Amino acid sequence: MIRSMTGFARRERQFPWGLLAWELKTVNHRFLEMGFRLPEEFRVGEAEFRHGVAASVRRGKVECSLHFRPTVAAGSLEVDAQLLSSLTSRAQEIATQAGSAARIDVMDLLRWPGVIRDGSRDHTPMIAAAHVLLGEALAELARFRDSEGARLRESLEQRCAGLIEFAARVTDRLPEVRSRMRTKLLERIAQLVSDVDHERLEQELAILAQRLDVDEEIDRLRGHVTEVRKTFSGPEPAGRRLDFLMQELNREANTLSSKSQDIETTRAAVDMKVLIEQMREQVQNIE
Repeated sequence: MIRSMTGFARRERQFPWGLLAWELKTVNHRFLEMGFRLPEEFRVGEAEFRHGVAASVRRGKVECSLHFRPTVAAGSLEVDAQLLSSLTSRAQEIATQAGSAARIDVMDLLRWPGVIRDGSRDHTPMIAAAHVLLGEALAELARFRDSEGARLRESLEQRCAGLIEFAARVTDRLPEVRSRMRTKLLERIAQLVSDVDHERLEQELAILAQRLDVDEEIDRLRGHVTEVRKTFSGPEPAGRRLDFLMQELNREANTLSSKSQDIETTRAAVDMKVLIEQMREQVQNIE
């Protein structure tokens, strides 16, 4: 299953007691990392919110922000006198040190978390509503990440086809490369010595051909591409497995390049490494 780790979702809803809005942002990360920004009234529900996110997102850095705009009557508000007194004292101390540069704004003090609370409100249904709304936001996030994942899959598939094409070019050139290598070696030996042990020469040629043979590397590369394509349709998150396969593909391309005795084969190996690097960068963003 190909799902991008990059995504965004927003869900908001008006309730009798106020407006709730969730904003979810995700980027790529090796593991699942969650960060929450919650109003004071919803702090008690953070563990439940984390559980909901973990059930939907396997990997990535997730930023979750809950916005709350209450609709309450002024008569139902309570002021935490002790907290307000402590804040005022601290603010006056700082103002004394700063002199005329400091100015105490009463509204800023009232905006401090916990100074004003709604004593008549039951937070339990509010947290339950926030949890339901979070589920809707997570569903939207999943659709966004799936859509991005589909585009990543298409791009990876194009590069897999490119790897197969380059592998076919290398395979087609192998008979010509072997024949040219044999002819060139025989000509050099003929120039150096007049009496040649042909049986020994054939043995050495066979050993040299084996060292330079890239059939095995081409077969393994094709096998890795097949595994990559299978992973696209698997039920599990594909990111970690694809990352491993990119390493294996790169290893075969490097070996192919080091064994190459033909300029066209070398170019094909370099083109393969470019495609594999492009795939590796895209895989880093797959869950």
